[in-house]
Amino acid sequence: MRTVVAMSGGVDSSVAAGLLAAEGRDLIGVSLQTYDHAPDRGFGRCCSPDDFRDARRVAGKLGFPYYVFDEEEAFARAVIDPFVEAYRGGRTPSPCVLCNSEVKFGSLLSKARALGAAHVATGHYARLRREGGRTLLLRGRDPDKDQSYFLFGLDQEQLGSAEFPVGELTKDEVRAEARRLGLAVADKPESQEICFVEGSSYRDFVKERAGDLGAPGDIVTQDGARVGAHDGLGGFTIGQRRGIGVAASEALYVIAIDPASSRVVVGPDAALRAPGCLVTGVNWIPADRTGETVTCEVRIRHRHPGARARVEALPGSRARVTFDEPQRAVAPGQAAVFYDGDLVLGGGWIETAEPGAAA
Repeated sequence: MRTVVAMSGGVDSSVAAGLLAAEGRDLIGVSLQTYDHAPDRGFGRCCSPDDFRDARRVAGKLGFPYYVFDEEEAFARAVIDPFVEAYRGGRTPSPCVLCNSEVKFGSLLSKARALGAAHVATGHYARLRREGGRTLLLRGRDPDKDQSYFLFGLDQEQLGSAEFPVGELTKDEVRAEARRLGLAVADKPESQEICFVEGSSYRDFVKERAGDLGAPGDIVTQDGARVGAHDGLGGFTIGQRRGIGVAASEALYVIAIDPASSRVVVGPDAALRAPGCLVTGVNWIPADRTGETVTCEVRIRHRHPGARARVEALPGSRARVTFDEPQRAVAPGQAAVFYDGDLVLGGGWIETAEPGAAA
């Protein structure tokens, strides 16, 4: 069974390849050139030339061919451009979700088919289970590394073609396995999650890419009083405290962003709590739940611990989430992912915070 292994040059994908190679699998290693990470830009994170060299060394040691494909245009169209436009429109994007569904299990899966491969294996910390003719998605065994949140958008064809060999391992076990295999990447540092943003300033990236941060406007309090001005919504996200540009006697946070009027609303931390949210573009994994109300755990961002909620599955791939306890910083543009224990029930994109939230 031929399998394409998506190789980032990091320890996770390298060990995924090593585990499959130990099974005697027919492997082809593939890296995707998604962004210009030229060394002279001082940027050596995920998918840089150094990473490709590391991936090639791993493939050579394990004894399978390795290729690099240019996917810069596809990546820009599917991931970077939506990321930039989301920020400019007052939303907080989650580009890793789009990268997985559109690139790793989109264009790469198409290339795998052309190479005669039935599966695409990655170094994701997630697990799969085949049941009742469907492929189910579960959290990775290591709770600190679980990446199931980023995979909720995969459809049944994509999940059925996926393999996550390190999903049953902890990060420490993965590094130990890399040492056992004699892989030079065993102690390689982690890469940042958003691989194409140099440094830590999303604001600078958006401005450089688009030329501006979107339409300028006013900064106002909850009662509509003007307290400042901004040069574009791309500089703000729900829950932000630093860099707002407003002096006040109490700590102020961004509690709402109104794209229609280009207003940024600020207020106290208490105003960040929202009782629920409307979610669009919902993908249900074990079964379509339209018309049902499900009690489950909902994560509203990757590092969110999850909160108990009732999820009402609405027509048109929508859902209404009502939390048992109001949640802080429910940000439009982020993913809301629904869990029953380790099982991913589905997920979608936060469209709005429900009435009663800061707005």
